[in-house]
Amino acid sequence: MSAARKMSDFGKVAVLMGGWSAEREVSLKSGRAVLEALQRAGVDAHGIDAGRDILSVLPAGGFDRAFIIMHGRGGEDGAMQGALEVLDLPYTGSGVMASALCMDKLMTKRMWLGAGLPTPQHEVLSHESDFAAVVERLGLPLIVKPALEGSSIGMSKVDAAEQLEPAYRTAREYGDQVFVEQWITGTEYTAAILNGEALPLIRLETPHAFYDYEAKYLSDTTRYHCPCGLPADEEAEMQELAMQAFHAVGASGWGRVDFMRDEQGQPWLIEVNTVPGMTDHSLVPMAAREGGIEFEELVTRILATSLERG
Repeated sequence: MSAARKMSDFGKVAVLMGGWSAEREVSLKSGRAVLEALQRAGVDAHGIDAGRDILSVLPAGGFDRAFIIMHGRGGEDGAMQGALEVLDLPYTGSGVMASALCMDKLMTKRMWLGAGLPTPQHEVLSHESDFAAVVERLGLPLIVKPALEGSSIGMSKVDAAEQLEPAYRTAREYGDQVFVEQWITGTEYTAAILNGEALPLIRLETPHAFYDYEAKYLSDTTRYHCPCGLPADEEAEMQELAMQAFHAVGASGWGRVDFMRDEQGQPWLIEVNTVPGMTDHSLVPMAAREGGIEFEELVTRILATSLERG
């Protein structure tokens, strides 16, 4: 089958971006990059700034499938996937259950613990928490996270006991579910997953306390090392762990697994992103390039994951 014929197989494609989450601006940037690359590749792709009227917009547009590039709640949490299931419209990436599960960092950790996979010790926080006792149990430093946000939004590092309650209040601004986990001193890595394969690992280096929103999207001081610098056998072991983590939560198609490697070389799983960023600072395109996959090929491969739902 010719390349042109393959592109036509996709039909009319809605590139769903934007949405209403705290990650809207990043999603719009990712969406524009994906849209332009698909169009360059010859796909009949159309950008849709997805709103809550999406159930009427998509049928009116006569679309054959959707490329979901909405980050955060409403696009990455199973809601959009469920809407597309109702419309019987094939879409990219993970299904409803896995999307919802991975958006909830607490549920992801519980699944990993149940599967015997390594993830930092944690506790759920509330306004009734005995913050001093939490610090006593988990030690310092710690990191506080809203369970249902991405892009490191609402996260804070805690170096002293008196910082825990203010960090909880900051995270609480982004949702009711907040948890704290042990800080892993070491190096951060990420593994992009594409169609059942882990791409070359990326090692992240930032002068920030952690890989926060600014380090991800705004800073020019963040360093990305790909190749990651590990011996081949150690990289392969970490890629295998990433695949286990990805499958344990039922994710499929494409995504990204983030983890830390402590000073003793022990990896600790942090989270799964089922709709990772695709901006000029993003990690999946970087790993793909190291694996010999340029951006246009990457987005068409991701789009091809929707054919499994055709």
